[in-house]
Amino acid sequence: MAVKFDASIRSRNVTSRSAAPGSKGVVGAYLGEFIGTFILVFAITATATSAGLRHAIAGPSYGSLAIVLVNGLALAALVGGLGHICGAHFNPAVTIAMAVIRRFPWRHVTGYVAVQMIGGILAALATWAIHGNAARTVTHLGATNPAPGVGDGRALLVEILITFVLVFVVTAAATDKRFPAPMAPLVVGFALATAVFIGGPSDGAAVNPARGLGPMIVSGSFSGWWVSIVGPVVGGVLAAVVYHRFIRTGETPAVAQEPKGSLAAR
Repeated sequence: MAVKFDASIRSRNVTSRSAAPGSKGVVGAYLGEFIGTFILVFAITATATSAGLRHAIAGPSYGSLAIVLVNGLALAALVGGLGHICGAHFNPAVTIAMAVIRRFPWRHVTGYVAVQMIGGILAALATWAIHGNAARTVTHLGATNPAPGVGDGRALLVEILITFVLVFVVTAAATDKRFPAPMAPLVVGFALATAVFIGGPSDGAAVNPARGLGPMIVSGSFSGWWVSIVGPVVGGVLAAVVYHRFIRTGETPAVAQEPKGSLAAR
């Protein structure tokens, strides 16, 4: 039986590879998802750690803007480079959301989530390796713990809302034939950057259980850990269902369809 990885956000027809179980296509999809998640989380945690430790390339050290930019730029690059291989989820919330709307096979959800989580943990270890012990003890490897004064309930709401932003755009790019495919990497990267702009000050903006839990597990900083799981999954599923059920209809925008008898139709 063929295995289809349908949630590619690079292909206009929203189908990446079809391959028999155990074949090179499936192995490549899992490996692409693992490496992509590792690169994404490593880029984010390494940059957040540099900012927290006030490291710099030249001149002033990194600030909050650098963290927002690396989220968007890294995801855009990875979607463009690996979308045709694995669907470019790099996020358990995206994988589960795509499965809920039947654009990704449930039998591969566990495997995808597993390699994503491993990628996130190894990325945190890599950040620790290049920045030393201060990265683990001072900045907690960029772990997305709630800010002082922000309770778990508020952090949960933040994660639901900002993951909704990301996955709503991902669902449009991955599942709607009307979407201009070459724009997918750019708009998905912009969506993640927007989410981090919104949620960063409140809880660090995980938007992704692999990105949230990886640094927590390695640093031992588990404040609000469950928020990084529940918030993204709930927000992602809501976004995918809303788009799939209420927006993804027809082949052309309804507003572009001229009613019969209108002046433009004559």
